[in-house]
Amino acid sequence: MLESYLTGLLVSGGIIVAIGAQNAYVLGLAVRRQHHWWSAGLCMGSDLLLVAAGMFGMSAVLLTIPGALDVLRWLGVAFLGWLAAQALYRASVGRQGLAGSADGEHSVTRVLLATLAVTVLNPQVYLDTLLLIPSVGAQQDSAVAFVAGAGSASVLWFSLLAWGGALLSPWLSRPRAWRLIDGAIGMMMGGIALQLAGSGLGELA
Repeated sequence: MLESYLTGLLVSGGIIVAIGAQNAYVLGLAVRRQHHWWSAGLCMGSDLLLVAAGMFGMSAVLLTIPGALDVLRWLGVAFLGWLAAQALYRASVGRQGLAGSADGEHSVTRVLLATLAVTVLNPQVYLDTLLLIPSVGAQQDSAVAFVAGAGSASVLWFSLLAWGGALLSPWLSRPRAWRLIDGAIGMMMGGIALQLAGSGLGELA
């Protein structure tokens, strides 16, 4: 059981770190201190739900409707492109650091909806959590322990992003620093959108 837990922790942890859209969005909220723990918590819950669904049968259903992933791919391209354009615009015009980004700028509801969109409109999330991770989990002695390990990886990673980003925010209060942050987030989001647009599902897998 311990081996299954550790396998889930390591496999899921490595994959979650590589899903850039969620990471960039949560980190951006954290350094602005805009309901970042709400966003991180939703990412944790989504990961656990999707991995559990993949382990207990949803992956078989997903394979019967490959067209659905293709639709999500183009929705994801549009949404990530919009996020990238916003971040790059902020990088070009600048902002007033943390003083210009009060907590009330974005409501909790708006943050949660945007986090959900970043999650569900990225087909790579489904390929990883419903297909790739469960394919490893199917070889383990305990499916429950494997899912628990995968869930622990998500909790640890997104907690680190939320806590670390907020911890660093006092050192990122200068407008120049924010231009660099927004520019980096914009390029990351744009790169993911271009990758999704230029890759078929077979290549993503």
